[in-house]
Amino acid sequence: MSKPIKDMIIAEYRKRFGDVTGGIVVEIRSLEATANNKLRTTFREKGVRVTVLKNSLARKAFEGGPLEPLGKSLAGPSALIYGNATVVDIAREVVKSAGQIKELALKAAVLDGEYFEGKEGVERLSQFPTKDEAIAKVVSIVLAPAGKVVAAAKSPGSKILGIVKEIQERLEKGEVIAAKA
Repeated sequence: MSKPIKDMIIAEYRKRFGDVTGGIVVEIRSLEATANNKLRTTFREKGVRVTVLKNSLARKAFEGGPLEPLGKSLAGPSALIYGNATVVDIAREVVKSAGQIKELALKAAVLDGEYFEGKEGVERLSQFPTKDEAIAKVVSIVLAPAGKVVAAAKSPGSKILGIVKEIQERLEKGEVIAAKA
């Protein structure tokens, strides 16, 4: 391949992956055409893309960017899975697909510069909470003490109100209420 062609491919990779902050590298070498098409269609419906990479050119394109750590895993047939969804959501989909399609080999993933190596790394990433899940968890943790304070403040008042109501009902029925010492 001539140098101008290589430079064009590197430029295309930089343009395509310039805004991508995370992705997953997989090997789809022995995947049959129908399984490959089904996998790509499933991902496309969820806003996820699969791009087969030329390893040495991808390494050069990734240099200095958030995908640079993936350069370690670019050996043999490699494809980058990335998209509009969070990398955690993508990892969940990829792990689910890898369970159904045994030929899909998980090589590595990167999330905000943190490198996850091999199948174990991608599976570990898939267990992380997404940004929205993490925010929801933090909000619930922050609000939980306030809810307990409000409940505690209301509790004694509601008990007193219940006693007063009981006294009122007994007096309306004409019952005598005896004082206890």
